[in-house]
Amino acid sequence: MTPSFDALQKQLKKLPGVGYRSAERMAIHLLLEKPESAHSLIDVLKQANGNVSSCPICGNICEDAECSICIDERRSESGSVCVVEQVSDLLSLEKSGAYRGSYHVLHGKLSPINGVGPSDLNFDSLMKRVEVGAISELILALPNDIEGEATCHYLTDLLEPYGVNVSRIGFGLPSGGSVLYADAVTLKSALDARQTFQ
Repeated sequence: MTPSFDALQKQLKKLPGVGYRSAERMAIHLLLEKPESAHSLIDVLKQANGNVSSCPICGNICEDAECSICIDERRSESGSVCVVEQVSDLLSLEKSGAYRGSYHVLHGKLSPINGVGPSDLNFDSLMKRVEVGAISELILALPNDIEGEATCHYLTDLLEPYGVNVSRIGFGLPSGGSVLYADAVTLKSALDARQTFQ
């Protein structure tokens, strides 16, 4: 292979979810099979890189001063804010239609082993929202792992003086899932989050 091809493949491999073979296929596609698509991709990347930023209020992606969710006053009326780890989590919740309130994106979770502390996450703008009284309930939609738990406990301790109601989304079996194929942690979460059957 050529140095230019190798350089492109290495850059593509750095993208989330892209392995060696996928990066190789993408590079071949862009350079040999559909070279015209490479120009379009370059133009779109340049445009997005210049226009897209992080919302200063919630951390979502935006092209203006605030994201479309923060601008929508109906979403903030309830005072409910759903805290998520990444923008992709916010997008999943939006697609589901299960939640129509405001969000706050942390852009990660606490992980001392990986060198991620409170100053590395989007806590400051969350605390500003709490301090001005814009939040009455915080829904923690963070992963059900050690780092997610640590982040939830940190937030709970941080918010205790403000009297904000803090809840956590339930975890358990997916819709249509079977107990037979669930791991021990999922089964424990499902049992802990059980509700009265009506």
